[in-house]
Amino acid sequence: MQKVALVTGSASGIGAATARRLAKDGMVVAIHSRSSREAGVALAAELGGSYHQADLEDDAAASGLVPSVMAEHGRLDVLVNNAGISWPVPHAELDGLSAAAWRRLLDVNLIAPWLLCTAALPALRESGGCVVNVTSHAGVRPKGSSIAYAASKAALNHVTKLLAAALGPDVRVNAVAPGLVDTPLTASWTEAQELWKTSSPMRRAAEPSDVADLISSLVHNTYITGEVVLLDGGLNLR
Repeated sequence: MQKVALVTGSASGIGAATARRLAKDGMVVAIHSRSSREAGVALAAELGGSYHQADLEDDAAASGLVPSVMAEHGRLDVLVNNAGISWPVPHAELDGLSAAAWRRLLDVNLIAPWLLCTAALPALRESGGCVVNVTSHAGVRPKGSSIAYAASKAALNHVTKLLAAALGPDVRVNAVAPGLVDTPLTASWTEAQELWKTSSPMRRAAEPSDVADLISSLVHNTYITGEVVLLDGGLNLR
């Protein structure tokens, strides 16, 4: 029987590249988005998977996403928590984000992955599956984004390690921490683009496929757990 993967935030960008890679690996992929229904439905049809719409800012919707996938496919082997939100506020601007914005960031970037993990746990235990959380370079190094965004991703990195310790050997949990990724969203981030082109050893931002390939590796290597793998083209060396 084919393995089933749920990739959140997968109608475009890193999520779509990951969905395509896991489908290429032979998995049935459940596509998720909050609002990009047309793109999500089209990608699901392209890959022979299913589409599921949910606003992860809502606890009930986040918790209900896994049962929706289970009802469609009857099993779950891989959970990729890719969906996330950000605001382009420099971390030095201490008054840049309101308390409401902080709560929204934490709801989507931290609480939703936790709710998805706990909802998926019975199915993942049964299948001997795994979780891959998509965090951020900003959650590893305390610079490069707003404090709230970086803090939410740093917290998800720590949750990754804590879950791996708690769930092994039944379920593996790892994280990928990308730096700048070349997507339509980041195309206008000229300062960040210039930083990666001039200061990273690889002299470029990552492509979504670079992140997808690493996620695939973590899914298939059955001895790696509790790792947060930095994918920043070597910028951390600077």
